[in-house]
Amino acid sequence: MKILIVEDEPKTGDYLRKGLLESGFVVDLARDGLDGLHLALSGDYDLIVLDVMLPSLDGWGVLKTVRRSGHEMPVLFLTARDGVEDRVRGLDLGADDYLVKPFAFSELLARVRTLLRRGRSQEVETLRAADLELDLLRRRVSRAGVRIDLTAKEFALLELLLRRQGQVLPRSLIASQVWDMNFDSDTNVIDVAVRRLRVKVDEPFEPKLIRTVRGMGYVLEIPESL
Repeated sequence: MKILIVEDEPKTGDYLRKGLLESGFVVDLARDGLDGLHLALSGDYDLIVLDVMLPSLDGWGVLKTVRRSGHEMPVLFLTARDGVEDRVRGLDLGADDYLVKPFAFSELLARVRTLLRRGRSQEVETLRAADLELDLLRRRVSRAGVRIDLTAKEFALLELLLRRQGQVLPRSLIASQVWDMNFDSDTNVIDVAVRRLRVKVDEPFEPKLIRTVRGMGYVLEIPESL
């Protein structure tokens, strides 16, 4: 699951990012409203943690534009503004929750997980391609009825490939979505991860689903002959 944090206070932003990464999420951090809005509109996020008082564009403006653009991902306001009128304004603009600073990370994490469960209940629970199945709720993968054990990163990589089934995914996109990093052409971490995933989900089975597109990236698709 991918989370966007929009927080201008350096210590708070870094603290949130570190805690959510350690909790198993892919996390992007924006430090002002305009950068946050750009990421919110262009990225594929499952949830946004949003401050109100931000440089360039405040959180109210970010949320208003996000909702007007048709994006329905859950938004959690995290702010020092604790007035009732602020809470009401945030919820009226389309926020799903409102947490006041200072906060306990354990409470924030519980609220994040609740919002993500609520969002997932409205989405598909299982992603499929041929006889390959990925259960998003139980975090399980199987092929031809055989259970396949994946690491957290392998699961995230397979989920991305299945969600973008039929699309060629550049290494740069995979790096940002799964590893939360900018792609360095000198590293082979993406190729190694795809190779290991193929060993588990492709090599023992037919048809082969994960394909390399030379010079472009990787794609998961069902062969046209089937």
